[in-house]
Amino acid sequence: MNSSDHTVAIIVAAGRGTRAGGDLPKQWQMLNGKPVLAHTLAAFAGLPRVLVIHPDDRARAEAIAGDAQIVEGGATRDASVMNALLALEGRGVAHVLIHDGARPLVSAAVINRVRGALEASPAAAPALAVTDALWTGTQGLVSGTRDRTGLYRAQTPQGFHYDAILAAHRAHPGGAADDVEVARAAGLAVTIVEGDENNLKLTFPGDFDRAAAIMKGRGMDLRLGNGFDVHAFCEGDHVWLCGVKVPHGKGLLGHSDADVGMHALTDAIYGALAMGDIGRHFPPSDPQWKGAESHIFLRHAAELARSHGYAIANCDVTLICERPKIGPHAEAMRAALADIMGVEIGRVSVKATTSEQLGFTGREEGIAAIATAALMKP
Repeated sequence: MNSSDHTVAIIVAAGRGTRAGGDLPKQWQMLNGKPVLAHTLAAFAGLPRVLVIHPDDRARAEAIAGDAQIVEGGATRDASVMNALLALEGRGVAHVLIHDGARPLVSAAVINRVRGALEASPAAAPALAVTDALWTGTQGLVSGTRDRTGLYRAQTPQGFHYDAILAAHRAHPGGAADDVEVARAAGLAVTIVEGDENNLKLTFPGDFDRAAAIMKGRGMDLRLGNGFDVHAFCEGDHVWLCGVKVPHGKGLLGHSDADVGMHALTDAIYGALAMGDIGRHFPPSDPQWKGAESHIFLRHAAELARSHGYAIANCDVTLICERPKIGPHAEAMRAALADIMGVEIGRVSVKATTSEQLGFTGREEGIAAIATAALMKP
């Protein structure tokens, strides 16, 4: 995890969950051939993740965590969340999405609704309006009714500005039902976004059968796209490649800043979405895009993917040129692309090759780039 990771998902899974039955806590029971937590982690693919576990579960967690950071939880849920928040301190995190590990079916659409609401609100959470009649009961008999107006069923992930929720947890005495309660106690306004009936929290044995049926019905949508771009050299003293200014004896000619690597990657994402290319979204005939910085195009493509429920699973850019040498700048390029797209750096590859002095790149007349992007909708 690095300073470019602005949004982090915190998966809370330190509880013991005995009501679900079985020999293991519910988050470690099998669902469609994998532990429940493996599905939950996959739902947040493309974001840095912190997995909060019970100390007894470390070996199990290490087997499925991948690049997620593992943090041991506390005696209560709010103590576990606090441990995760403290583990992120000083890392440049802007937003956190706090999610129950026992909600493995959360959709990318719900996640993105929460993320979008955080642009204008310090806190946001998904919920479903209560539509059933509400009763009270005593000894198996109906003893009264309650008005359901304005009542909601809370879900996760609950999203917050990092600094605000950390301060709220520090000020809270403990014992909160969820992080929205902690936030409201600190005076934070919490925006409600639309939840999803399939975003169920596994609690009882029958919930596993329902979850398996939902997963069987929807499957996974995986999209691949590729992009190719070329720019000729012109007079100049630097080139922009994958978001990094690289000193060079020439520049690159183009309508925008001619970042050939970023253009290829942007087209790969648009291609995976079957939504054309840069020229369709940012016509070169429009003077407002003359000299534009290419991060505008790439960020638009990444946000468009998220708005349609897709996470960027991974991407790969290959720059084709004799010079400048890419190796010394490759890590900075990976970090720049990850930051622009809002994904963890481990999902971004940048590499280079030459054309063995053949063709226009071999004659150092320009630079070419090819890129591949994989999008995933759980």
